[in-house]
Amino acid sequence: MPTGTWWCIGAAWIELLLAALLLLPRGARRGTRSRDGGTAVPGGVPGPQALALLRGGRRAAVTVALVALHQQGAVAAGRKHTIRANGGAGRTHDPVQLGVHGALRRALALRTLTLRPEARRAVEALRHELCGAGLLRSLTELWAARVLLGCVPLAATAGALAAGTSWAHRAAALAVGLPPVLAAAVLLPLRATTRAARRLLAGLREQYPLPSDRGEVTDGRLVQLYVALYGDPALALFLPRFSRAGGLLDRPPERDRGSRRQDRNRPRPAPGRGTGDAAR
Repeated sequence: MPTGTWWCIGAAWIELLLAALLLLPRGARRGTRSRDGGTAVPGGVPGPQALALLRGGRRAAVTVALVALHQQGAVAAGRKHTIRANGGAGRTHDPVQLGVHGALRRALALRTLTLRPEARRAVEALRHELCGAGLLRSLTELWAARVLLGCVPLAATAGALAAGTSWAHRAAALAVGLPPVLAAAVLLPLRATTRAARRLLAGLREQYPLPSDRGEVTDGRLVQLYVALYGDPALALFLPRFSRAGGLLDRPPERDRGSRRQDRNRPRPAPGRGTGDAAR
């Protein structure tokens, strides 16, 4: 095969190896204390905000921080599905909770709150801890790896085209270039959470199934854990008023959606006539 073909195939393999190195989790062999008193390593259990970050990203981590602040009376639901500060941050020393509370100089919707610099910096610091513990992949490294993996089939195709018009040479080039392309296709769907993180979440859900009655749980710390592991179902179960009024739920509960549908299906007054006229 021509030299150009070998160069292209070699480039495909190099891109694949570099991407694999970037996707390799930064495993931490020694334990490091998490920001909320847990242990952010596979040998221990991360705190609720770290678990929420593993499950649902920044929004989930901020939501659990708001739940913890609400339990301390530091935040409350505002008008029009917003969250407002309710005095100081209380006795918390947790950096994520302090960052979220510090961002609430005025009432904010959850989506806006997650984008505030104070909240972003606090969550990114927690993300960095989880990356060091081998539970998360760095987002920068993840996207860089995806770019490299996307270039692998391009390099392999270029190698086949550089083989000339000989079908034998092209078939040989495709055969040599196919393994890195297949390997790139396997690595491309990898997510930010590592296998260790997914095993951890699955094990905790098995150990702490969501109860059917909120009266079964009296420990506020456990409420944070359930919200971290299950998200909206736990919010609707343990903190229905705060979650709905503050706009923390991605979707309203089924009964709320049903009542809204009923409201939409109700007959409306005829144009130009008031409700009293329509009722007559």
